[in-house]
Amino acid sequence: MDNRVYTFDTTLRDGEQVPGCQLNTVEKIQVAKALEELGVDIIESGFPVSSPGDFNSVVEISKAVTWPVICALTRAVEKDIDVAAEALKYAKHKRIHTGIGTSDSHIRYKFNSNREEILERAVRAVKYARKYVDDVEFYAEDAGRTDNEYLARVVEAVIKAGATVVNIPDTTGYCLPEEYGAKIKYLCEHVDGIDKAILSTHCHNDLGMATANTMAGLLNGARQCEVTINGVGERAGNTALEEIVMILKSHHDIDLQTNINTRKIYPVSRMVSSLMNMPVQANKAIVGRNAFAHSSGIHQDGVIKNISTYEIIDPKEIGLDGNAIVLTARSGHAALRTRLEALGIAMSGEKLDALYQEFLKLADKKKEINDDDLLVLAGSERADNHHIKLDFLQVTSGVGIHPVASIGLDIAGEKFEAAATGNGPVDAAINALKKIISRAMVLKEFTIQNITKGSNDVGKVHMQVECDGRVYYGFSANTDIVAASVEAYIDCINKFQN
Repeated sequence: MDNRVYTFDTTLRDGEQVPGCQLNTVEKIQVAKALEELGVDIIESGFPVSSPGDFNSVVEISKAVTWPVICALTRAVEKDIDVAAEALKYAKHKRIHTGIGTSDSHIRYKFNSNREEILERAVRAVKYARKYVDDVEFYAEDAGRTDNEYLARVVEAVIKAGATVVNIPDTTGYCLPEEYGAKIKYLCEHVDGIDKAILSTHCHNDLGMATANTMAGLLNGARQCEVTINGVGERAGNTALEEIVMILKSHHDIDLQTNINTRKIYPVSRMVSSLMNMPVQANKAIVGRNAFAHSSGIHQDGVIKNISTYEIIDPKEIGLDGNAIVLTARSGHAALRTRLEALGIAMSGEKLDALYQEFLKLADKKKEINDDDLLVLAGSERADNHHIKLDFLQVTSGVGIHPVASIGLDIAGEKFEAAATGNGPVDAAINALKKIISRAMVLKEFTIQNITKGSNDVGKVHMQVECDGRVYYGFSANTDIVAASVEAYIDCINKFQN
């Protein structure tokens, strides 16, 4: 059996379904180009029929990317497939990814159907997609909970209909690794014509087993893994690309290889984290900021004597070059640009000059600027074109003092001011904001997260605000948490004002 594992990245489709993490077309193209440099074989760029924005993103990514296969998702519906084919018209290498639920639960409750009818719909969809493209992937949704004998019948039928790849998703993240691996092995042994198609894994992390299940699938015959950067995805997320790639690279006894340039992993991870406003947890395998940190005295002693005593991966292999440049208020443009490039952000000219000025302002407040600070600064330029901007904010609060906030907004060049009280400084500031923006708005969620330790570090604020029955997501970051809260709220308002 071939030892080549194809990486199918679905950050721009499954990963982007996380609430509040939607990317615009320009940002999606930026990620797609980074995935191409990373060495990803297939980029699932969207679900074209779902929205005009998704359709346009697939079109533009198809134009921007050269060698990877561009994949578009559909249901087993002819209209979906028609729209996907149209969106892929500029792709140099194209794939339609169609499918239907195969578990008894999906068949009965989702489709109100029966096994034979579902099998017929699966075959019909694959044959229809083959009219447009030679490369068709079929997904058996909820395959993890599908009876193996029936699943084998479906897989055999869609391969005969022309499927070149068959995806076996553990849609709910329910399977145990031994169970999922046995499912892949069963298909390899019981499906006539299995050699004419590639089996693919697509695992979710609801029970924390996405990576283990994906590895079990690969060890038992799957040769494509569907993954996302940082494991982003619905609910608890998807299998993380960086984990599978580095497992295969670290275990020399496993004779499986990918096309991934591992030295690009860290920069791409940070870029996706920044664009999606999704911080990478500190203890995240491979790309978390503590992944190569040692605080235990015993560990430190061992690493000093020989790094391999506690590190199985050389940080340089994932793009951590150990750069000793410390960014402070004394750092110049060159140092800033170099560090940004290491984080996967290319910036020069006026944009770099503008960012440098913001960098200096933050550096005056902090002794050292870390990578997360830079990613926040680099992402802040997206708010420059906002219709509504914060002009000034002044808050008075303390023990025995009723909080009072004064706020100034710039709305399309016109200045507005208001003042209000509240239960706390953030509440007072938002009450003042609402006096200027007189619309029915309800704060649904308010999350504050510090990036690193320390009283002078940048805090991230995520907000959900409901307006006219729809929920909008806002984000901001600032060393002043009250200012960050107001800016996040304004970010929400800008989205429903447009």
